[in-house]
Amino acid sequence: MIEISHLTKKYGEHVAVDDLTLNIEPGKIYGFLGPNGAGKSTTMNMITGYIAATQGTVKVQGYDILKQPEQARKCIGYLPEMPPLYMDMTVWEYLRFAADLKKIPRDKKRRYTEEAMELAKITDMKNRLIRNLSKGYRQRTGLAQAVLGYPGVIILDEPTVGLDPRQMIEMRELIQSLGKQHTVILSSHILTEVKEICEYIFILSNGRLAASDTTQNLTARTSAGQEIWLLLKGSRQEIMAALKKADGRTAHGRTEDGRNEDKNHEDINGGSVQPDAFEIASIEHAEEDGCFRAVLKSSGKQGSRGAERQQDIREQVFYTFAKAGIPILEMTMGSKSLEQVFLELTTQAGGSVIEEHTEEEHIAGEDTAEEQTAREKVVKEHTAEKNMLKENTAAEENEQDIKSEIYNSQERDIHEGNLEKGI
Repeated sequence: MIEISHLTKKYGEHVAVDDLTLNIEPGKIYGFLGPNGAGKSTTMNMITGYIAATQGTVKVQGYDILKQPEQARKCIGYLPEMPPLYMDMTVWEYLRFAADLKKIPRDKKRRYTEEAMELAKITDMKNRLIRNLSKGYRQRTGLAQAVLGYPGVIILDEPTVGLDPRQMIEMRELIQSLGKQHTVILSSHILTEVKEICEYIFILSNGRLAASDTTQNLTARTSAGQEIWLLLKGSRQEIMAALKKADGRTAHGRTEDGRNEDKNHEDINGGSVQPDAFEIASIEHAEEDGCFRAVLKSSGKQGSRGAERQQDIREQVFYTFAKAGIPILEMTMGSKSLEQVFLELTTQAGGSVIEEHTEEEHIAGEDTAEEQTAREKVVKEHTAEKNMLKENTAAEENEQDIKSEIYNSQERDIHEGNLEKGI
């Protein structure tokens, strides 16, 4: 669907996107995660052809966005962070105007426009001026423009910014419904939003790809070892004694007198499993009488065949406490949250890359102090420009509201004068 190869964007000495390579397959909802200034919006602008890349290529359904822009853009629907709306148009007029820009055939314009409004749930607002719409309905109008004409790819840049909680929920449900018929690329720094909506996540840091995988796999890959939360029925002394007795066996696969107790212990791939040592991270009184809550951690060792997975120690934990006569009332697998994964990946020096770059490439790409200063200067200037744009937009809207109020007041005066005259 979309092929991005060695994509780079530079603003003078500042590298906004650094050698980005990734493939986006059809029929999924993808999330672009990253802190402010990570390169999310810049990447999306290059995918849509809004800005040109310094190096690299972007192909949408086989069309190069720079060499075949018209064919490539027909495959894309784009909703930028600030929707490009015309405040003096009605919703219907704006979408018909967008249909003309997209060169939708004349015999399909009306049907496509009505279907886009129905999908975005703004049909009841079609005759209202856009300036009189709430923030949520303006976002919906921008989204209707993006899906107009049924493009294969829908790109949404921070679609829920500025919305109240109810509007955010409605927008998320709408995006999920789009994923049934389109490939959706969603940019956001709201982690809960990405976790709820997206099937696959790209994490960007300092313009580079820090990680790409499903939420579950990202969490598993960044976990050093397995963590298990237990509710045990017994005294603290009994629990600690059982763990101490088991430590000689589980650490090396042998009992304290040297006998092997795990002769037939094999993994699913047929290789022998080296039992993980596990240690108690914490233990405290539970709400239930005579019970304790404990957290056990494994060393995260791999099997003898070097399988790239952390070993499951739940069976070992079960037999350890069963042999000691200590009932396990609850056993829960612990895992890192997406927030923890995000912070871990984006706070590593220079945004350490898990898949796409080697350690040597990463070290070679670290910023000098001068480059870092230049980066901060560009980010500050960009932020100032955005703030100025927002202030100008707010001033224009305020001016329109004042004009509208004056116009309505004049209409009322004329109407009252006509009543007095008996007209």
